[in-house]
Amino acid sequence: MTDTPTLPAVSREWHLASRPVGWPKPEDFAFVEVEVPQPGEGQVLVRNKYLSVDPYMRGRMSDAKSYVAPFELGKVMQGGAVGEVVASNAEGLSVGDHVLHFFGWREYAVVNGKNAVKVDPEAAPLSTYLGVLGMTGLTAYAGLLRTAAFKEGDTVFVSGAAGAVGGQVGQIAKLKGASRVIGSAGSDEKVKLLMEEYGFDAAFNYKDGPVGKQLRAAAPDGIDVYFDNVGGDHLEAAIGSLNEGGRIAVCGMISVYNNTEPAPGPKNLARLIATRGRIEGFLVGDHYDLQPQFVQEIAPWVASGELKYRETVVEGIENNLEAFLGVLRGDNTGKMIVKL
Repeated sequence: MTDTPTLPAVSREWHLASRPVGWPKPEDFAFVEVEVPQPGEGQVLVRNKYLSVDPYMRGRMSDAKSYVAPFELGKVMQGGAVGEVVASNAEGLSVGDHVLHFFGWREYAVVNGKNAVKVDPEAAPLSTYLGVLGMTGLTAYAGLLRTAAFKEGDTVFVSGAAGAVGGQVGQIAKLKGASRVIGSAGSDEKVKLLMEEYGFDAAFNYKDGPVGKQLRAAAPDGIDVYFDNVGGDHLEAAIGSLNEGGRIAVCGMISVYNNTEPAPGPKNLARLIATRGRIEGFLVGDHYDLQPQFVQEIAPWVASGELKYRETVVEGIENNLEAFLGVLRGDNTGKMIVKL
């Protein structure tokens, strides 16, 4: 083992105490202290610096059958994190290196070297590897370009457009020649951000009136692509405005994650027959082959300022749960990050 800096005796972490019913409650979680773990052969010990909280984590708190295993009761939860290697038994990783990994919700994590991705804090701020240059960005890139088969000249509608994924979807579409990009968001401040900073052609506050009516006003000639982060009335509105050959990429449905009863589906699905429309769900994990292409194309846009991003930063691991609940409420603009 390489030289190890002096470490505290304990590490703080969040455990799932019980499976939430409806909206998660503080008593569903436990904030505990454990001994700082030690890395074994081929492993590194990472002091986490930034943690990611994301809507999909709500699904992992349930034990319903899904695309990923649920969080285990009484054990630490997981999520994207970036941190500094403070002890190493892994070839190719040294103390002082910074790595991206999936063992968040804790201060210190033991990570297998093969699962730790080295990142360069000089090339971009560490937090961006959890957002615009990380899984969030790749989700936007793959969903728009591969799943929705975006092409130049398309009119694109994005729900949850001021969120980490949605904001990037709209900007990539504009940079790649969309004829019109429309976004929905949950506050006038976020609508202003979409229009004035992200360069959307139109945006509306979905709380101001029926989504279908507002979308028709923003896209009188219909839409070719809908990137869905919300579901519910947004999905129904998009189907109602879909042009012939339109495509819908379903990334998330945050409007239904805390429902205790199944949400009714769109009432206008039959319209897909006339429009020859297509709805397809996707998971970013199926598209990691695009990662090199994604970084090669997106990083220069980020560096030049052509592609803008926002982060909502919450300080302290003790506030990790509140940051997560904030994502579910829509408190964040851009990527929600917890800084340790």
